[in-house]
Amino acid sequence: MNEEIRAREVRLVSSTNEQLGIMLLRDALRLAVEQNLDLVEVAPTAKPPVCRIMDFGKFRYEQQKRDKEVKKKQKVVALKEVKLRPNIEDHDFNVKLKNAQRFLEDGDKVKVTIMFRGRELSHPELGKQVLVRMASLLKEMANIERDAKLEGKNMIMIVAPKPNNNTQSST
Repeated sequence: MNEEIRAREVRLVSSTNEQLGIMLLRDALRLAVEQNLDLVEVAPTAKPPVCRIMDFGKFRYEQQKRDKEVKKKQKVVALKEVKLRPNIEDHDFNVKLKNAQRFLEDGDKVKVTIMFRGRELSHPELGKQVLVRMASLLKEMANIERDAKLEGKNMIMIVAPKPNNNTQSST
């Protein structure tokens, strides 16, 4: 920008996007100063480099506004967790199922974890049955992103919302 530009000659574009041609850097800077604007290098790798006369402060402000708008429209997918035990009762299971459904409706992924303690670890098939039951009840609103897998003392399965389900909840 302005005096920081190191090229001797530059291709100049006016503030109205009009090509002013190739000229010496000092002449381009003089034109920018006469208009109370900045000389900004927009294509430094071109031969000669391309510079534009613009209000750099205004340009940065508008760029920040555009970035903020783009960020506002993004949907951040969080990973929520539901913890269960292999010998969970029906009512407790249904409460955890409702929580998982609510998370999926909000567009978040759900990590379903079965925690094993002590001798329960010698029967991982009991935890697998609970996860299969959970997956079968969630299959209409979710896809299994990662199948049940034993990691240490926990068995983990990750479920993601189906894409068509996500668009309905955002409107």
